[in-house]
Amino acid sequence: MIFSSRFADVAIPDVPYHALILQSAAQVPDKPAFIDGPTGRTLTFAQVADGARRVAAALAKRGFGKGDVLAIVLPNVPEYALLFHGVLMVGGIVTTANPLYTEEELAYQLGGTRAKCVVTIAPFLDKVTAAARRSGATDIFVLGEGGGATPFAELLEDHGAPPAVRLDPANDLAVLPFSSGTSGRPKAVMLTHRNLVAITLQVDGIGVRQFDETARTLAILPFFHIYGMVVLMNFPLYRKASCVTLPRFELEPFLQVIQDRKVTHLYLVPPIVIALAKHPLVARYDLSSVRLINSGAAPLDESVQNATAQRLGALVTQGYGMTETSVAIASTPDQPALVRAGSSGLLLPNMQAKIVDPASGALLGPNENGEICVRGPNVMRGYLDSPQATAETLDADGWLRTGDIGHIDDDGYFYVVDRVKELIKYKGMQVAPSELEGVLLAHPAIADAAVIPSPDEAAGEIPKAFVVLKGEVGAQQIMDYVAERVAPHKKIRAVEIVDQIPKSPTGKILRRVLIEQERSKKGV
Repeated sequence: MIFSSRFADVAIPDVPYHALILQSAAQVPDKPAFIDGPTGRTLTFAQVADGARRVAAALAKRGFGKGDVLAIVLPNVPEYALLFHGVLMVGGIVTTANPLYTEEELAYQLGGTRAKCVVTIAPFLDKVTAAARRSGATDIFVLGEGGGATPFAELLEDHGAPPAVRLDPANDLAVLPFSSGTSGRPKAVMLTHRNLVAITLQVDGIGVRQFDETARTLAILPFFHIYGMVVLMNFPLYRKASCVTLPRFELEPFLQVIQDRKVTHLYLVPPIVIALAKHPLVARYDLSSVRLINSGAAPLDESVQNATAQRLGALVTQGYGMTETSVAIASTPDQPALVRAGSSGLLLPNMQAKIVDPASGALLGPNENGEICVRGPNVMRGYLDSPQATAETLDADGWLRTGDIGHIDDDGYFYVVDRVKELIKYKGMQVAPSELEGVLLAHPAIADAAVIPSPDEAAGEIPKAFVVLKGEVGAQQIMDYVAERVAPHKKIRAVEIVDQIPKSPTGKILRRVLIEQERSKKGV
């Protein structure tokens, strides 16, 4: 069967993304739009809109125009939004890169997107310069001082108006973020202005009542990732809320900024939510300003969701999406009666979903686990210069294969179980690592956990757990604990105690790192 959203469709205007996001600036010109968490340095809504226009005018005078690509290689700083929207104003395209990338990784992204300009900060300048030289990028701008690069301040000196540019929102690209998709090396995701306008209004359409002009978010997730870009940098601008920025995550400074800046809304990933639920440091800070915590990027176990809500006295919700859907597929309204712990929320307006049996391709019904496929106005145009990868992910009817296993219940709530390629095959039966991780995280002596398939001659694969401890417990005790709570074929059959779990910048467990290490140990 085909599942439809229980929310009414929203109208999607034919406007550029920057026009939609910055339309509120004139209504609240003097209100803080961005506040640098550590220093308190502030940019108002008027300064953001004016700064973006100045950037646009200055770039145009340097020959940057429609279809050109500018790469932003920055931590979360207020100026990020000026660059982002200034590029869009002249018809350019933004590609956002992880500033911790190596020279080779940066060169791959710059070359793959044919970036003409790059903006960074002094500590990354040598690496960025070398990558730009390899990729063919010609102009480098630097925030602050940096030899051999044009100061970003020069882009703000232009008082003229940017040239008028005719954009086709349905077809003209706005951003090229990178994603691994369902598998493989990262690929540039082609998101149009319409994709991003749509997702803004779709998220708005589920009823985010508490996200009003009094809201203050904390941008701890990177702006280079679609979650940070759309939800933390741009949605507050659209809703006339304020965004507090942090350049990197460290637990104590994170808690300090929440307390000092009176943050009301936290958009996080599971490892940070787990810390809020379990870490003793949390008790030292006044987090009473927090009204809502939303977790995304990976499934959050029901026990952690409930524990966090109880400890902080805040509403804790989940969302589900991917870069290829401009950030979201499902989300939870900020209404307590509509929250289902363990669920990723409800299908967004204007979207359809279907659950497909990975083996046969047959359509499944409610409460049956299969691969989640979706379509809607927020779904990407495809992968840049990758027709085969696009065809494998996006079919002719607009259905996007997410690569995620999950189901939709009778009331329309999503439950994401795991990735298609991460399911463990124990004696032919499928075991979802994230389910076992949820059980492990409920143990009072376990601070963090990851589960992977470990090669086994008799079973093919067995579930093996890597755990970070915060109390005394033995490996056999851990296995017994899990065995009491799951079906026999799902039991943890090996445990390794580690100091930390490898994770991506957005908090996703890097199971492939653990899998490669495990296979190497076993000589496979």
